[in-house]
Amino acid sequence: MDESRLDGLRMAWLVAQRELRDQFRDWRVIVPMVFLTLFFPFLMNATAKAALDFAAQYGTPLVAERLVPFFMMVVGFFPITVSLVIALEAFVGEKERGTIEPLLSSPLKDWQLYLGKLVAASTVPIVTAYLGIAVYLISLYARRIPFPDPNILAQTIVLTSAQGILMVSGAIVISTQATSVRAANLMSSFIVIPMALLIQGESILMFWGNNQVLWLAVLAVSILAGLLVRLGVSHFQREALLGREIDVLDFRWMWRTFWRSFRGEARTVWEWYRLVIGSALRRQRVAILGLVVIGVFAVVGGYAWLSSHAADLTSASRSPDFINFLESGMGVPTFDRISAPYIFGNNVRATFFIFILGVFSFGVLGVLAYIINLSLIGVVVAALPLVGIPPLLASLSGLLPHAIFELPALILSSAAVLHLGAVLVTPNPQRTLGEVLIEAIADWMKITLGLVIPLLAVAAVIETYVSLPLLLKTLGGL
Repeated sequence: MDESRLDGLRMAWLVAQRELRDQFRDWRVIVPMVFLTLFFPFLMNATAKAALDFAAQYGTPLVAERLVPFFMMVVGFFPITVSLVIALEAFVGEKERGTIEPLLSSPLKDWQLYLGKLVAASTVPIVTAYLGIAVYLISLYARRIPFPDPNILAQTIVLTSAQGILMVSGAIVISTQATSVRAANLMSSFIVIPMALLIQGESILMFWGNNQVLWLAVLAVSILAGLLVRLGVSHFQREALLGREIDVLDFRWMWRTFWRSFRGEARTVWEWYRLVIGSALRRQRVAILGLVVIGVFAVVGGYAWLSSHAADLTSASRSPDFINFLESGMGVPTFDRISAPYIFGNNVRATFFIFILGVFSFGVLGVLAYIINLSLIGVVVAALPLVGIPPLLASLSGLLPHAIFELPALILSSAAVLHLGAVLVTPNPQRTLGEVLIEAIADWMKITLGLVIPLLAVAAVIETYVSLPLLLKTLGGL
C-alpha cells in the first residue's frame, strides 16, 4: 500500500475517532444500549434452559440443542438493531444539528469522510453484539448448558459481523439520502425487516443442520455487505448533502428519466433495436459472457452433484413415500394441462422474480437464482439414467428444441440484472444514485421487452408443440 493511501486512511481514522468520542459522550445513548445488551443474553439463556428442559420431557433433545445457537444469533442481532440509530443519524443528524458544515468544509476527500463515519458507526453495534454473545456464552457455562458446535459458533460470530456491517452500511446510505432524522428512522424498516427475514432463513438452516449451506449464507451476506459499502463510497457527494433540504417524490421526473433512457434517440422500432438495444447489449457484454461461463459450471456442477449421490437416490426412490409422491404427480401439472400460455407465464414470472431479487441485492441473489435454474438442468439430465431413460436422447428431444430460445432469454435477463448491480456500485459523479438506478432499470426493461419476452414466447410455443410431443414419442419408444 503506497504512502498516499495510508495517509488517506489515517485521515478517515481521524473522522472515526471524532465520531466515537461524540458517541461515548452521550450517556443517554450508551447506558440504555449497554443495559439492553447485558440483559437480553440472560433472557435468551433462560429461554434456552426452559427449551432444553421441555424437550427432555418429550425425548427431543436435538431440537433444543439447535435452539441454543439460534438464540446466540438473535443475541448478536438484537444489539445491532438497537445501535442502528447511531448510523441512521451519522450524516442527516449532524445536518439537522448544524454541526456538519465544518466537517464538510475540511480538506477531507469524500471517501475519507464516508469511510470514517462508517467505521465509527460500525464499531459500537459490532462491539455490543460481541459483548452480548460473550455474556450469553458465559451464562451458558454457568448454567451447565452445552456450548454449540465450534463450527456453528464460528459461523454465528462471522455471520453476526457480516450482518452488522451490512445493516450499518445500509443505514449510512439512508443517512446520506434522507433529509431528516425522522425520514431516516422510518426508512430503517427497509433494513430491519429484510434482515429479520434473512435470520429466519438462516435459522431454518441451523435447525436442519446444513452447516455447509450456512457457510454459503455467510459468504452471500459478506458479499452484500461489501457491495453496500462500495455503493455508499461511490455515490457519496458532500455537495448533494448540503444542497438537498427536502425531497419531493417527482413522478414526472422519474418517468422522463426512464423514458429518455428507454427510448434513446430512436424514432422507429428498427432504430430502437439497432441503436438502443444494440448499445445496451454492448454495455452488458462482460456480464453476458460471465453468465455464460457461470452457467456452464452450474450445469456441470448439478450433473456432478447428483451423479455422486446416485446410490443414495436410488435407494430412496424405492421407499413407499417417494413412490406415493411420484404417483400424486409431484405437484407438477400433467402434460394435458401444460399449454404455451402456462409455460410463457411461468417463465415471465421467473424473469421478474430474478429481477426483484437482483434489485435488492445488487444482482447477487438474481445470479444465484440463475445458477439454481441452470444447475437443475444438470440434475435432471443426471437423474434420467436412474429411471432408465437415455439422457442424450431425452435431452435432444425434450430439452434442446426450446432451450435454444429459452436459455439465451434467461442469460440476457440475468445479465441485465447483474449489470444493474454493477453500475450501482460504480462511481459516477455526473449522476445521482436515483438517476443511476432508474437508467439501470430502463436498460433491464429494454432487454426484457425487446428480446427476452419474444424469446420466451417462441420457446413456450416450441416446448408445447415440439419438445413435449417429441419427448413423449421418445419415451413411448423405449
